[in-house]
Amino acid sequence: MNLHRKLLERQAAGKPLRIGIIGAGKFGTMYLAQARRTPGIHLVGLADLSPDRAREALAKTGWDAARIGAKSLDDAAKSGGTHITDNAEALIKHPAVEIIVEVTGHPPAAVTHALWAFAAKKHVVMVTVEADAFCGPVLARKAAEAGVVYSLAYGDQPALICDLVDWARAAGFDVVSAGRGHKWLPHYAQSTPETVWNHWGLSAEQAKLGGLNPQMFNSFLDGSKPAIESTAVCNAAGLVPPPNGLEYPPASLEDIPFVCRPKSEGGQLHSKGQVEVLSSLERDGRPIPHNIRWGVFVCFEGDTEYVRRCFSEYGLVTDPSGRYAAMYKRWHLIGLELGVSVASVGIRGEPTGCADGFRADAVASAKRDLKAGEMLDGEGGYTVVGKLLPAAESLRIGALPLGLAHKVKLLNPVKAGQPVRWADVQADETLDAVRLRREMETMFRGTARAAAE
Repeated sequence: MNLHRKLLERQAAGKPLRIGIIGAGKFGTMYLAQARRTPGIHLVGLADLSPDRAREALAKTGWDAARIGAKSLDDAAKSGGTHITDNAEALIKHPAVEIIVEVTGHPPAAVTHALWAFAAKKHVVMVTVEADAFCGPVLARKAAEAGVVYSLAYGDQPALICDLVDWARAAGFDVVSAGRGHKWLPHYAQSTPETVWNHWGLSAEQAKLGGLNPQMFNSFLDGSKPAIESTAVCNAAGLVPPPNGLEYPPASLEDIPFVCRPKSEGGQLHSKGQVEVLSSLERDGRPIPHNIRWGVFVCFEGDTEYVRRCFSEYGLVTDPSGRYAAMYKRWHLIGLELGVSVASVGIRGEPTGCADGFRADAVASAKRDLKAGEMLDGEGGYTVVGKLLPAAESLRIGALPLGLAHKVKLLNPVKAGQPVRWADVQADETLDAVRLRREMETMFRGTARAAAE
């Protein structure tokens, strides 16, 4: 409750949090819009493969040209200005930077950047959630070993869900379920960048005018991003995935306590303590009024008649028994809210969500019959879609994590709907991301097996 006051104190003392950002895409640009007006923050450097894109991002978000004209990182450190560079490694390793915000959206690069940061004793706010989904637990361990903080990004849905779960548990409630909303119909799982706009509700011309990336938007639509984000939530918040993947039950805001309770009590959950994603569409395609498509929720229970009476007295929507209730945040603002993570990490030394176990995995599943020799094109593409699985099951079958299913060649054919396995692809074992994932699988294999049993 006092992050802003602490930031003001840092500013008054001339000791702002010194930030380095890697990536000037949509999320990074949204954060830049707010970092400019947040006290106690010094953006030392902004790294992007295209420095011109970085300059454009700063200009469109209102940064003064004089403020972003530092000729070097040394100059930025001395002057209080900002240096623009295409050298992420130099930014990460510069002594003037204490917090790295990784916003590239490129999972293998994000892993390498995190490892460089830990070696340099820098905190990391990991916006590239795909990287967290396939090796967040081992990244968290390596950060702890280095004595730094590794954090999910507030404003993105996983950290917001973790925040709601933490609120419920800190208030003494048992968490029954938590998750996010989504616009979902089953056939969206086969959507490609060619079909995404019709499902999304835009024309191809509108999307082109808006500069929208069809593969990125398709990764939201086809279920890949929900699987990735649900993986991050399970591993950070101690929740479990449904045994056969997300089911996307339709639900309005008022329906959450009805739907997010165990099947034995009339709900849709396989077990308590489960993650789920709620659809904003009925199965016949009709929109659900008052849905939570853009938001996040937590469902919790009152274990005594007294607590259930309090739920009623204070107007909470509950299931008919009065036992199950929900809180939610109906919208999220991604990069516009990211400053909460930066302040929490830099001032409190606390993450806004961080994996503490390997409970779930987002694995690559074939969208269609795939032939040997084909090249996988990653989330939102034409070849694979993400599926949420229990970690033990992923390890048992040797599944390929979705975040590593980009630009890899298939060695074996894979039938539509079947998982792609490590044995089916020609993985580049020299990549930091592949090496770290292999290390994590070895690290958690026994733990995941025991949990499954």
